[in-house]
Amino acid sequence: MAWQIRKSSERGHFDHGWLKTWHSFSFSQYWDRKWMGFRALRVINQDIVAPGEGFDPHPHDNMEIVTVILEGALQHQDSMGNGSTIRPGDIQRMSAGTGIVHSEFNASSSEGVHLLQIWIIPDRSGISPSYEQKHVSMKERRNRLAPLVVPASRDRSVGSGFENAVIVHQDASIYASVLDRDHELVHQPSQPRHYWLQLVSGSLRVNGVLLEAGDAAYTMTLVGESIAIRAQSESQFLLFELA
Repeated sequence: MAWQIRKSSERGHFDHGWLKTWHSFSFSQYWDRKWMGFRALRVINQDIVAPGEGFDPHPHDNMEIVTVILEGALQHQDSMGNGSTIRPGDIQRMSAGTGIVHSEFNASSSEGVHLLQIWIIPDRSGISPSYEQKHVSMKERRNRLAPLVVPASRDRSVGSGFENAVIVHQDASIYASVLDRDHELVHQPSQPRHYWLQLVSGSLRVNGVLLEAGDAAYTMTLVGESIAIRAQSESQFLLFELA
């Protein structure tokens, strides 16, 4: 198993004044044929939206859209009638399916909102649009891999360990963790999988490979191989597990 690194500085970056954004994969004005996605993972955008600013109503279809708030609060409205304020610890999932329209605005007039928006290609087109929002506290993420997103086929009954995760219509999972300095997590895949680790803050080593804030690393694992993640400083990251 060899990890490849996607440096933070290599991402597409734009400063629009009201929006500072970093694109891990080709998106909007940023296009790179080498970075069109990773497996079913199509978009990871890291956005900082200025107070009172946001994205006017716009359409989506046939995409699983997951929003993770890092700091601040985001106001959401959509054509399915959903309206909510998403805060740190909240996980929002929209299955755009046959088509939805939504808007997203910074809920504060004085503070920015910092978020990750993730797009996952669904395993089929034309599903009915749906919406889900859950909460996984920072305490629940401390020094463990806390599931945020799981496949729709996953058992989420109480006691399963996945009851606070949202679902996507794809064989894909997302885990979140906040690691204390010098703490190590070891993940043992039960089958060959592809992994993308996105480091939000801090610094860590994944199987010895050093990552700094904003960096990512990706690999494919085989049965019997393990993923060892050790924090160099307090670190927050997402781990994507993909078919």
